[in-house]
Parts: sequence; structure tokens; C-alpha cells
Amino acid sequence: MLQTLFDALALGSVYALMAVGIGLVFGVLRLVNFAYGQLIMAGAYALAIGSSHHWPVWVSILTCFGVVIALSLLMEIALFRPLRGASAATMLVATFAVAFLLQSIALLKFGSLVKTASILPGLFNPIGHGDFQTVRKITVVAIVCAAVALLALTLLLNKTTLGLHMRAAAANFQTARALGVRANEVITLAVVLSGVLAAVVSVILVIETPFVEPHFALRDTIIVLVGAVVGGLDRLWTATLGGFLIGVATSVFTDQLSSTHSPYVDSFVFGLVILVLLVRPEGIFAPFRARTVERA
Repeated sequence: MLQTLFDALALGSVYALMAVGIGLVFGVLRLVNFAYGQLIMAGAYALAIGSSHHWPVWVSILTCFGVVIALSLLMEIALFRPLRGASAATMLVATFAVAFLLQSIALLKFGSLVKTASILPGLFNPIGHGDFQTVRKITVVAIVCAAVALLALTLLLNKTTLGLHMRAAAANFQTARALGVRANEVITLAVVLSGVLAAVVSVILVIETPFVEPHFALRDTIIVLVGAVVGGLDRLWTATLGGFLIGVATSVFTDQLSSTHSPYVDSFVFGLVILVLLVRPEGIFAPFRARTVERA
């Protein structure tokens, strides 16, 4: 039970980070970035390259952050900015195209074979004290990293001028621009923060599963997107809670189901999601007052 608890908290924390990264971009652009998983994959390949060339760990991690942030900024400058005035459907299709493009590039460059990324293998070992002998170090690290990242993001959004501008833009982008909020700076900051969180997730996932291939993190991204919608994608904190909740549910189902039924984990999770959306289509964490106003 202790191992199940820590595994659930760790996966929920990683999914919460992914949900925040997706929610930041959605908040300022009203765009669901389906290429987010490919950013995580690119960071994982950077770690795999560093591992194969025996780079120092800190160099590999810095390279991972540099690659993911650079790709995030490239997507913003080359895609999001020119299409900013386009319809939501157009921008959504564009992110699909970018996702398949990055996946195809990875397939052409590295092939379909799995690459091994050995980054901080000591974190894969159990803690080894008393009841914690079944809990791996990376599980605790994932929880701590998520908590620190979310706390830092909360302080940024609530205690800085840029954070205030981001919250204003997320609430009403057109009004915020009319009041003097610099749109490009706010969007660039959101994209960079989203890239930083994607890089953090890349490092954590590679330590947990050091086998990188073109579909790396794709399943996780789909589950997180569903979780963000279940929580309420129109608000950052509800999307984060939704990502955390679906991560916990996925981990619990995986640990508790027998090996015979484990292939059906996604079916159980998505079945639960359907039931939740039937009861609360606006999102399980959506405030009641906000929902009443929107319907009115």
C-alpha cells in the first residue's frame, strides 16, 4: 500500500506538471498544444544522445532543457504567432501537424529502435529503510520536483508583474491588451515556462523509463489532455488538479489490477472519465458560480 501510494503521488505529480505546461499555453492562446508530448520526446532524445556520448550528467540535462525550450520558442515564432488571428480549429490542426512532423523527424533520424538513456541510474534504486524499501528514490524526487515547480510557478503568477499580466491575459486576452499588457511578452513567457516544465518531465520520465523511441510520452500526453479537460481546461489550477487526479487513478489501477487485466488500464481510466463528464461536463473542479454565468 505504501508503494502504491507513492507511485500514485509520483505519477500524479508528473501529470500535473504536464497539465500546467499545456494549461499555460491554453490560457494565453486558447490553444490545446497536441505537440507537447513531442517536446518531451525531443528532450528525452537529447538525454539519450548525451548518455551514448558519455557526457557529464549536468551537460546532458542542460542540453535537454536547451533543446526543449528552443523548440518551444520556434513553434511560437514560426507557427503560433503567424496563426494567432486564425480560428481555433486551424491552430489545433497546426499543432497536430507539428506533432507528426517532430515524430517523423525522430523516426528518420534515430529509427524505430529504442535508445537507452542512462541518467542518474542511482535514483532508480529503492530508498532501503524500513517500510520504504519498496519505494524508489526517483518516486520521491518526482514528487518533490513537482511540488517545487508548482510552488515557484504560483509565486511567479501571484507575486510578479509578468505573472499578473499572464493571469489577466488568461482571463480576457483582448481586454488585457487594451489595458496595456504586452501580448508577445506574455505569450513568450508562457511558452518558455511550458518548455521548462516539459524538460523537467523529460528528465523524470527518462530516469523512470530509460528507453526512448519516437512514441515516447505520447500516451502520457493523451491521458494528461483528457485529465485537464476533466478538471477544467479553462482554468490553470483546475487543469492541474485534473492532470494530478487522472495520474493517481492510472497508477492505482495499474498497481491494483492483476497482470491479466493490466492491459485494460486505459479502458478503465477512460470509462471513469466518461462517467465524470456525463455528470460534470464543465469539469469536475469547475466552480459552480462560473458555470452558471457561462450557461446564462
